[in-house]
Amino acid sequence: MSRRALTTAAAALTATTALLLTACGGGDDKSSDDIKGADTGSTSPSASASGGSDAKRPQITLPDNFQLTFQDWTSSDPVEQAVLDDTREQLRAGYAAITANKPDGGDALAFYDTDSGLSQDQRWIKTYTDKDLTVFGKLPAFDAKVTVLGSNKTRAAVTYCTDESKAYTRDRKTSKVEGNPAGTDPEVFYTVTLRKNAENVWQNVSTQSKRGGCAS
Repeated sequence: MSRRALTTAAAALTATTALLLTACGGGDDKSSDDIKGADTGSTSPSASASGGSDAKRPQITLPDNFQLTFQDWTSSDPVEQAVLDDTREQLRAGYAAITANKPDGGDALAFYDTDSGLSQDQRWIKTYTDKDLTVFGKLPAFDAKVTVLGSNKTRAAVTYCTDESKAYTRDRKTSKVEGNPAGTDPEVFYTVTLRKNAENVWQNVSTQSKRGGCAS
């Protein structure tokens, strides 16, 4: 379920085919049914909790059977915290689109993605929806680190890990459940590039992933 990896900062995400849970970065694994991050709550936080900009952030709801959790996604720096918050919500929006069977990603994902990021994420989402798959289980996202770039602080990079050992896909028609193949490393390392827009929303530009790239 991991996402696709990038060859450049703005490279398109390519669906992986290893775990059914890896999100939309192109990684070294070969799974096209991957899942991305997770949050313990089913609905998204308020705009003030996501960086305090004037933009009205969309409400994002995930089903109770998919526990996307974010461990220690905090920073004492308000700019870094805003980046982390919007990175989290973008990830939640992507999985919300998968569970709601929305190949185009829906309004929430468009809010948190640049045009290039949305195109990449739509390809990732369709690796599920084209196969009538949804996701469920537990997907913790942890060890998040953020770097704000540029003298005007309008670009950023976020890295984090996910553990897909308790995350699964289910066929909507047959109810068949699948997870990572035996012997597959359940941890995936992500690198996300972001850009702040005119409304002070940190939007996803691209994502890359590497299975087994997390420190133990």
